[in-house]
Amino acid sequence: MSDSLFSTLKNLKGNSRACVYTEPLWGLSMNLCMPYLAVYMLALGLNDTRIGLIVTIGTVSKILVSFFSGPVTDKMGRRKATVIFDIIAWCVPSLIWWRAENFWFFLIAAVINGAESITANSWNCLLIEDAEKKHITRIYSLVIACGQLSAVFAPITSILISRLTLVPAIRILFINAFILMLVKAIILYFASKETNVGRMRLTETKGKSIFQIAGGYGEVIKIIFKSRGTVFSIAIAALGMIVALINNTFWQIIVNKKLLVPESILPLFNVFRSVLAIAFLFFVIPKLLKGLLKIPLIATFALYFLGQGLLILIPADGMLKYPLILLSLVFDGFGLGALSMLGESLIAIHVNPNERARIMALRYMFIMIAAAPFGWIGGILSDVSRNLPFILNMVILAAGIVITLIYYRKGSDHSAETTTDAA
Repeated sequence: MSDSLFSTLKNLKGNSRACVYTEPLWGLSMNLCMPYLAVYMLALGLNDTRIGLIVTIGTVSKILVSFFSGPVTDKMGRRKATVIFDIIAWCVPSLIWWRAENFWFFLIAAVINGAESITANSWNCLLIEDAEKKHITRIYSLVIACGQLSAVFAPITSILISRLTLVPAIRILFINAFILMLVKAIILYFASKETNVGRMRLTETKGKSIFQIAGGYGEVIKIIFKSRGTVFSIAIAALGMIVALINNTFWQIIVNKKLLVPESILPLFNVFRSVLAIAFLFFVIPKLLKGLLKIPLIATFALYFLGQGLLILIPADGMLKYPLILLSLVFDGFGLGALSMLGESLIAIHVNPNERARIMALRYMFIMIAAAPFGWIGGILSDVSRNLPFILNMVILAAGIVITLIYYRKGSDHSAETTTDAA
């Protein structure tokens, strides 16, 4: 099965090829600096609660924008929407983060970054609308692996921080992010073409305003709730988003402030986690993708749960903490790759293809609504104890196991998943 993943990478065509092959630029831009955004904010004088508040406000911005992401994607086309909103959502905030000095800089950047809701929709449509359903799971595995390739260059971050200290080093990385994301957006635009469904939707929405197109959401909601598979996929993606939001925001803080790991060493842990995520995606997860996705989902939630539990038990004193952190990252590495890939694959498999853009828009909005309070909640909990955000994650991951067991026990509309292991 691992050979088939390499074969998929080699044989990608059209828009899937363009999206996957440009994805390493995401890893070499945003993935080099975003993991350190929380400690960057701490270094500039923000406390845990304010950091959590910014995360929540950013999520609310994404919710508001996501309502129109389907109509915008249909009206502008997948290619055009992706290039325009990639630049707005990532390049512009990168410049603000580069010059950030206080709470208000980060707040403004978070609000603008809300435009990411549109490109999340349009880019996903561009990625898989012309792909065969049986290849979707592998395609998402490749996307996540490519995004993690920044691990190869993460030691550069470590060197920069040790030589320049944290704040100047992260400022340099945000300038790098601005340049590479701009390059990525432009290359993807010229290397791709509008999808078949995209061309159809461009014709159908011609002469209609964004608000008129959004007016059809009532019927789309009915389509969503008629499909148990779609509802389940949204629930799984929401749980994954909440866990990732808490983990991405507060992992660096607990390791740096509670476990007293020097800032210059933090990037090396990201190297380890990213390499593990890539290895799992190529060599472990494909062996689990046989028939239904029940076992991979349960395994992912369970291992992620163990990683979060181990993290809060690590003592701050002695050298034993370093191997224990690495062990916790073994579990996190699996969860990082698998939960993202499985959540995206489930929605791609179960969604009605003719209404993909609007369903994906509502799906993203529902996920963001579910996740929105948890940045602020996590910040309040972290101010009380650095352990509490990760205890909350453990509760959410346990809920994921229960929801998965209930869904598959009831049976019905998950027969489409059995095509994911086809050659």
